[in-house]
Amino acid sequence: MKILEIGDKVYNVKRNGFEDLARYTFSVVVKTTKTLAILKNGVRLKNDPKISYIMEDVGYSVYRDYATHWHLVSLNAIRQAQIENEKIKAVDWFQDKIFTLKEKEMIYKQFAEADVIKNR
Repeated sequence: MKILEIGDKVYNVKRNGFEDLARYTFSVVVKTTKTLAILKNGVRLKNDPKISYIMEDVGYSVYRDYATHWHLVSLNAIRQAQIENEKIKAVDWFQDKIFTLKEKEMIYKQFAEADVIKNR
């Protein structure tokens, strides 16, 4: 387990409950002290790597908030963030969109053809 250095890229994942989508935040270490690593977004992390099990094997806790961990960026984290961002875009689009009757019929037809809709 390595301590954070200037230039290291880290990320954090938040959810508002189990049903919420994961929201990824990425940042980079811009300054270090004896005990802290300061991120570009202002978050201060304890520069003391711990076994995490939250997203990655190793985590760095937020100073004075030991339940929140940041992790070193990995290819898997980047890919998962891309997948979650696409889901968030879809959810936001459906929440903001007001459908016309024609659009509703088109969506219904697509679902019916994909056998998603079960006739009652």
